[in-house]
Amino acid sequence: MNKQISRRNLIKLLGISGASIPLTGLINSKEINLIKNSKESIPIKLSSNENPYGPSEKVRDAIVSAFDEVCRYPYSEPYNRISKLEKKIAKREGVDPGMVLVTGGSNEGLRATGRLFGIEKKEIIACKPTYLALMTYAKEFDCKINWVPLDKELKYDLNEMKNRISDKTSMIFICNPNNPTGTILDSNALENFCLNISKKTCVFVDEAYYDYSINDGYPTMTKLVRKGHNIIVSRTFSKVYGLAGLRIGYLISNKERISQLKKCTMAGTNILASHAAINAYDDKEFFNYSLNKNNQGLNFLYSLFEDLGLEYKKSYTNFVFFKSGHHIDKVQDFMKKKNILVGRAFPPYFNWCRISTGKMEDLEKFSIALKDFYKT
Repeated sequence: MNKQISRRNLIKLLGISGASIPLTGLINSKEINLIKNSKESIPIKLSSNENPYGPSEKVRDAIVSAFDEVCRYPYSEPYNRISKLEKKIAKREGVDPGMVLVTGGSNEGLRATGRLFGIEKKEIIACKPTYLALMTYAKEFDCKINWVPLDKELKYDLNEMKNRISDKTSMIFICNPNNPTGTILDSNALENFCLNISKKTCVFVDEAYYDYSINDGYPTMTKLVRKGHNIIVSRTFSKVYGLAGLRIGYLISNKERISQLKKCTMAGTNILASHAAINAYDDKEFFNYSLNKNNQGLNFLYSLFEDLGLEYKKSYTNFVFFKSGHHIDKVQDFMKKKNILVGRAFPPYFNWCRISTGKMEDLEKFSIALKDFYKT
C-alpha cells in the first residue's frame, strides 16, 4: 500500500466503502462503481429517529485518535474515560459524579431500571403508546404494567396516572417529549406531578429527546434530582449528537439508586464511545447545526402534511407523528416499495405514522412518495 496514505485517510477510505476491502492494494475504479451502485439500493431510513448528520468532524477525529486505546478495558486506569465523562456530565447538571451512571445507550439504562424494579413483582404505571424498553424488560420479571391511555392531545395523562397509584405501585414512567407522539408536557404541571408523586413512589423520566426541545423551555427533571427527590432521569448521545451506533447514554439519580442500578447493568459502553461522547458534549457548533437541520426538517414535514390535509402533532423531537388515515401496515408496505422505511405500529394508533426528520433530500423523496400514496 502507498505509504503516503495516512491512517486518517485510510479510515475515510474504508468508511466510504462500508465493506471489507483487502489491504493488499487500493481499490480500482470498477470496484468504486460497484460500491456506489450497492449504496443506491440501501433504503432511505426515516424509521429510527437518528441524526444522519453525525457524528461531527471533531468527534470523528476523537474516535480515530482513540484507536490505540481499544486494546484496553474501558473502566481501567489510566484509560477510564467513562469516569471522566460521568464527571463532565455531573458538572454540567450540578450533581455529584456518584449520581451519574454512563450506560450502553439510554436503552441499557432503561433495561437496568426495568430489572431493578421488575424483580419487586409489583406494578409500573405508564401511558401508551410510549417507548417500551423499560416496561418490556420489567415484564420479564413478572412485573405488572398498568397502562394508561394518552389524553386527547396525545400527551401523558398525569391526572389519570395519579389516580391509579396504589400500594402496589413501584414506579411511574414518563417519556417527555414522548416517543412516538413528539408531544411535551407543561413544565409546571410535570414538575408539580413529580414533586408530589416522588414522595409516594419512584418517578422515571425518559429525556431521550431533551436536546431537541431545550429551546422550548423543556421541563427537565434533573433539578428535582439535585434536590434529593426520588426520581431517575435518562438521557442519550444517540440523537442530537449522532452517536446511535456507538451505544452510549446515562442515568441521573441519587447515589443510592445509582449504586443499585450499576449492579443491574450488563454490557456497559466502550472506549470509542466514551471518547466520542466527551468530545460531542462540548461541540456546540455541531449541536446547533443539528438543531437547525432538524427544525428545517420539521417545518418541511409540517408543510407537507398541511398541503395534504393530514392531521399531525407539533413535535419537540426529531420526528413527526401524523394521521395517515390508513393502517400503518399499508403505509409501510407502500413506502418499502419506494425504498423508504417509516416508523412501526404504535397501538392503538394504527392509522398514524411516525416519520423521522432525516436529511432534506430524503424528506423530499418521502414527500413525493406520500403524495403518490394518496393518488392510489
